[in-house]
Amino acid sequence: MPRTQKNDNFIDKSFTVMADIILKILPTNKKAKEAFVYYRDGMSAQAEGEYAEALEYYEEALTLEEDTNDRGYIYYNMGLIYASNGDHEKALELYHKGIELNPRLPQALNNIAVIYHYQGEKEKEAGDNEAGEALFDQAADYWIRAIRMAPNNYIEAQNWLKTTGRSQIDVFF
Repeated sequence: MPRTQKNDNFIDKSFTVMADIILKILPTNKKAKEAFVYYRDGMSAQAEGEYAEALEYYEEALTLEEDTNDRGYIYYNMGLIYASNGDHEKALELYHKGIELNPRLPQALNNIAVIYHYQGEKEKEAGDNEAGEALFDQAADYWIRAIRMAPNNYIEAQNWLKTTGRSQIDVFF
């Protein structure tokens, strides 16, 4: 059964109806429309915590999707799933793939920074201050890139950059 038939809440049903209308009127090919259906179903499954199902939908969407920006979003969403399951290395790999295809993904840059920051904290807790600081520097690099793209976002990261002296400029916008 397609995921769109499983949705039982008003918001999911409304989104599905609107997406179906848009798909019908957009001048795009059948393959692109089918890729979007898989992507939409992946987002729905992901929102419900059905991560394995979501990954299957995203994998299918990747086989059909030709637009590099859209492929970037698919990889980003897959990265979210792996990060939430604690597989940070796989998440980083997928976020990087997403950015490679779609360089305008500040949310992926932010998530990479969050992972590096987390890893830096773990290194420092384990007593390796040098490795921790190196990871913090990597986090700073990614946060600066994300903030330059979305200057009104990531306020906590901006504050962290300022308080740790890693901010290259005082105002990002």
